[in-house]
Amino acid sequence: MRRGILAARPVSRYGKAMRSLTIRLLAALLALTASAVGAAAEPCRSEAFEGSTYTVCSFDLTRSDLRLFWRGEGGAPYATFSALADALAGKGLALTFAMNGGMYDVGLGPVGLYVEKGDELKAANTADAAGNFHMKPNGVFYISGSTAGVMETGAFLNQRPAADFATQSGPMLVIDGALHPRFIPDSPYRKRRNGVGVSSPTDVHFVISENVVNFDEFARFFRDRLGSPNALFLDGGSAPGLFAPGLGRNDAWSRYGPIIGAVAPQ
Repeated sequence: MRRGILAARPVSRYGKAMRSLTIRLLAALLALTASAVGAAAEPCRSEAFEGSTYTVCSFDLTRSDLRLFWRGEGGAPYATFSALADALAGKGLALTFAMNGGMYDVGLGPVGLYVEKGDELKAANTADAAGNFHMKPNGVFYISGSTAGVMETGAFLNQRPAADFATQSGPMLVIDGALHPRFIPDSPYRKRRNGVGVSSPTDVHFVISENVVNFDEFARFFRDRLGSPNALFLDGGSAPGLFAPGLGRNDAWSRYGPIIGAVAPQ
């Protein structure tokens, strides 16, 4: 009997050692998996198209929390990505992506329709005037729950889809698979530009050109490379800005009005 007890002890120690080793291996595997998931979750990448370089940030709205931001609790526009990130951090949220979200006036107010958390804070602008915003058809990017869309302004106002967030800008880049009718393929009017397109109701792509391009080139990138049948120009010149921590990027050369951002719990 004594021998039996003594014989059992090494087995017990062996079992404990194996359990300890198994736990350590599982912990290591979980850490590697988390690291791989984090890397895969980085939304932004660089793409080349017809001699130009673009930064593309893509989101699946069933897995991402995209919102629009304009003013802080004191009523003043956030104006910078850093200010928005700081404000969100105070609420336990991390800003994981941001881009200027449409044209704005000298006071950093939206030029056209702006909806935030279901509240229409600025009415749609249907005026005829000069400038890119008024190069009709212009359009609206909107988010409704875990879906999003880009619609020509007139169609949006007629259909009034439910929108938790919406921003109006212009011109439309791609309209039901066709490029804006006023775009000129060889136009010398070239600037850095940013915009948004949807390739499905849940897949949204934000793009910023890293060199100067014309509207036709920019629109074809959305349609022909990203497969977006509808896409909207957001801004251009010195205004395009991107916040992408995964790329170590926080463009601070301009002050912004509406900001499109992705958030996650800290």
